[in-house]
Amino acid sequence: MTGAGTASVHASAVLVGDRAVLIRGASGAGKSRLAFDLILAGRAGQIPPAVLVGDDRVYLEQSGGQLVVRPARELAGLIEVRGLGIFSCDFAPQAVVGLVVDLAAPDAERLPPPEALRVPIYGIELPRIPAGIGIFPLPLVIAALTMTAISSSARPSDDCPKGIGNHISPTLATE
Repeated sequence: MTGAGTASVHASAVLVGDRAVLIRGASGAGKSRLAFDLILAGRAGQIPPAVLVGDDRVYLEQSGGQLVVRPARELAGLIEVRGLGIFSCDFAPQAVVGLVVDLAAPDAERLPPPEALRVPIYGIELPRIPAGIGIFPLPLVIAALTMTAISSSARPSDDCPKGIGNHISPTLATE
């Protein structure tokens, strides 16, 4: 679908639960790999069920104050598994984006400032993960999808009683 107000972008997207993870990055940055890893994590129960929206090229559109992602028609249901080839898989025809992951992000930091964790796309402010070169992004995405869901604060470190944000709640391991 390429109606008015849509833009084709070089990205992949996976619907996780009821929101999509939009994965951006240069060619070879690992977009397809992260998409496939998210699908596998959904099957393993690490995150809610996950299904491909699109790999390599997707369409973005602002609709009703939300960012909607759709697969490119000619690539719908196809995903690259590096070293094995192109495979067919189930896919969602559209989804609302809830998280943006930027691979090989030049502004990635160990403890990024709050402004680096948000990105506006078509006027819609979205949570963002800037993943640096050499960083395996799956654990970051799983943490964002699961840990922030149980936190009511704007920044996960706000929940830290010591105020330094580098420890895990003792109840987390037993839940």
